[in-house]
Amino acid sequence: MSATTTETAPAKGIQLSAGLTPVAEIDPLNAMAHQGKGLPGVPSFATHEETRTWQLEHMAAAFRVFGREGYCEGISGHISVRDPEHTDRFWINPLGVHFSMMRASDMICVDLAGQVVGGNTSGSINAAGFQIHSAVHRARPDVHAICHTHSMHGRAYSAFGKPLEMINQDVCYFYNAHSVYDQYGGIANEADEGARIASSLGTENKACILLNHGLLTVGQTVDEAAFLFCLMERSCRVQMLADAASVAGKPKRLVSDEEAAYNYRMASTPVSGV
Repeated sequence: MSATTTETAPAKGIQLSAGLTPVAEIDPLNAMAHQGKGLPGVPSFATHEETRTWQLEHMAAAFRVFGREGYCEGISGHISVRDPEHTDRFWINPLGVHFSMMRASDMICVDLAGQVVGGNTSGSINAAGFQIHSAVHRARPDVHAICHTHSMHGRAYSAFGKPLEMINQDVCYFYNAHSVYDQYGGIANEADEGARIASSLGTENKACILLNHGLLTVGQTVDEAAFLFCLMERSCRVQMLADAASVAGKPKRLVSDEEAAYNYRMASTPVSGV
C-alpha cells in the first residue's frame, strides 16, 4: 500500500508583482500589527523543566479548545508534544479523559519504542495514536507537536481524497504545504500504517488529509499545530460550501499561485497562531 503526497513545499524564488513586497524584507509578525507594534512571539525559558511546564499547560489548553469546538469522537483523537529535553520522547493524552476536561497533569510521556517513561504513568494511551505520532516524530525532527482528531468537516472532506483549493486568504496557510494520504488502511494499530501516514505527510508539509479518516497537522509548538488544525477544519467546511454553490452555477475564482505563495510566506509562520 503506497502513500501519496499530492502537494509539495512552497516554490522558492517566486517572482512577485509590483504590488507585493518581497517577504525577505519583512518581519511577518511585526508586519501584522499596525505601526510595527508586534507581539512577543514564543517565549524562551532558562530550564527544560520550565519549557516542559509551558508546553504541557498549552497542550491542555489546546484540548480544551478542541473540546469546545466539538472535535471529540469517543476515544479517538490525540495531540502530542515532543519533550524539550529528551527528543526521543513525546507527551500524549490519556484514553478516557474528555478533551474539555484535560489537564497538564493528565499527559503521559512515552518514548519512540512505546515505553511509558513519565507523567501520568497510571493512564493508558491510544494504540493507534502512538503508531501515528511516533512515526511522525521519528520522521520529522523539525516537528514538535502533532494534532489529529476525527472532526466533522475534516472527516467529510477527507472522503474526496483531494487537497484543498486556494479559494480564500486563510486557506493559503496550506499553500503547497499539505498532502493527501490516499490509501485508507483502517484503524492505525499497526506500525506500518503510522509509517505510511508519516511518509505521506512529507518532509516539509504542515498538514495531511487522511482519506476516509480525518485531518493531521504539525507545528513547531502545540499552539501552531492546534491553530492549523482548527483552521484546516474550517477550511474543509468552506471548501464544501463553495463546492455546493458552484454546482448551482456559481463559478469559483481561485487565489493566484503568486498571491497564495505570498500569503503563505507572510502568515503561515510558527508564531502566527500563538
